[in-house]
Amino acid sequence: MQRNKGARFEREVAHLLSDNGWPATRGCQHRGGPGSPDVEASSFPWHVECKRVERLNLYEAMTQATGDAGGQKMPAVVSKRNHGDVLFTCKFMDLLTWLADQ
Repeated sequence: MQRNKGARFEREVAHLLSDNGWPATRGCQHRGGPGSPDVEASSFPWHVECKRVERLNLYEAMTQATGDAGGQKMPAVVSKRNHGDVLFTCKFMDLLTWLADQ
């Protein structure tokens, strides 16, 4: 059941990105591809790690996203708990760098 909840959340995040101008699909992470994002969006500058849990260790999740990103994109964690908002977490310096380029 937990696996299904995570997969649903990955699809939800892909839809949210797509609906807001960043075409996205669920990544191949569910097939065991190492280093692949949970959500693939070629024009989105972040490597997305999705976490749908009640108690998130944010630093562990960011470490995972950073390792999986492999320096190709900026790492980010998109998370949600029951009845909560969807949150986006990234490294502050990555955000500032991206904003400066806009």
